[in-house]
Amino acid sequence: MFEILKKEGHARRGVFTCSHGTVQTPVFMNVGTQAAIKGGVSACDLEEIGCQIELSNTYHLHLRPGDQVIRQLGGLHRFMDWKGPILTDSGGFQVFSLSGLRKIREEGVTFASHIDGRRIFMGPEESMAIQANLGSDVAMAFDECVENPSPREYVQQSCQRTARWLTRCVTAHKQQIEQPDCVNPGQMLFGINQGGTYADLRREHMEQIAALDCDGYAIGGLAVGEPTQVMYDMIDTVEPFMPADKPRYLMGVGTPSNIIEGVARGLDFFDCVMPARNARHGKLYTWQGTINLKNERYKLDARPIDEQCGCPTCRRFSRAYLRHLFTAGEMLAMRLAVLHNLYFYNTLMARIRASLDEDRFEVFRKTYSDLLSRSVRENEGA
Repeated sequence: MFEILKKEGHARRGVFTCSHGTVQTPVFMNVGTQAAIKGGVSACDLEEIGCQIELSNTYHLHLRPGDQVIRQLGGLHRFMDWKGPILTDSGGFQVFSLSGLRKIREEGVTFASHIDGRRIFMGPEESMAIQANLGSDVAMAFDECVENPSPREYVQQSCQRTARWLTRCVTAHKQQIEQPDCVNPGQMLFGINQGGTYADLRREHMEQIAALDCDGYAIGGLAVGEPTQVMYDMIDTVEPFMPADKPRYLMGVGTPSNIIEGVARGLDFFDCVMPARNARHGKLYTWQGTINLKNERYKLDARPIDEQCGCPTCRRFSRAYLRHLFTAGEMLAMRLAVLHNLYFYNTLMARIRASLDEDRFEVFRKTYSDLLSRSVRENEGA
């Protein structure tokens, strides 16, 4: 299932194998929350821009079109015509974001749909059933993501509840994949570490859930309000207690620099809506730093977004043309920009893997971690 090919410091180069193929790690999962990448990007596009694994969301797909609908249509892979691996988030983070519309108790969470306000209940068993209907390759455990900072007593209680929920997820998931009509009998289950910004709670929770022997483990509840260095400190705290032979996933993170630093700290899987969201607003990534394509300075710029980039957008279109599309409000602007940013992220991961293969990751880190965290203008003035 997961093989570590080599290491450099804490950084790991691996191969993850699941029902729908093999994934080279470290990897960035392209986020198609509702079985589509926002900005008009299809599954066919994902193949062209180097996506290895796609991520969709349990909460959103349960609301519409409904996981039973997707099941009847053959599962999520067939529904969106994506042949590669898929990971589904449990819906816990979305429920967290509905803080004013939810009620958490031991059984699970009752919340109001953001679409029509109807009351919905989701607990570990419901989340596992929904994800089984979707037929993803990796199902995420149902957990509670708390805001940072939160009172220690509440975080401790939440961790304990999340651990109990994971035990129920393990049982429910096993029952689901053993059903004779299961969409994907090879579906795996990843547990999620929580604990806010309390190092001892993070460590204790990781030790507790590692004993349940899930197929992989994620660090959740970071990049939700805490300073970046605190996030890195929490990763450093948790990593020694994560099973060394299992995939490690940092949920919802992040910038190119965050990813490089996450790899340096021993993590393998990453996801974030940031590259697609930023693209839709004209913020694009290049190997010289970020640019805001809506700026006047690009009005007559005939260069591609990044002269080092081989994405479908950079091969054909200029900065000036894309700026015009944004200014004119054309939907094509978002599509072309999203294609570029996701290609950049997928290429970033390919370069990280190559640097690990060639024992030069630390050199890559020193070259790009800080540079990619700034804009082109900042770097030019540095």
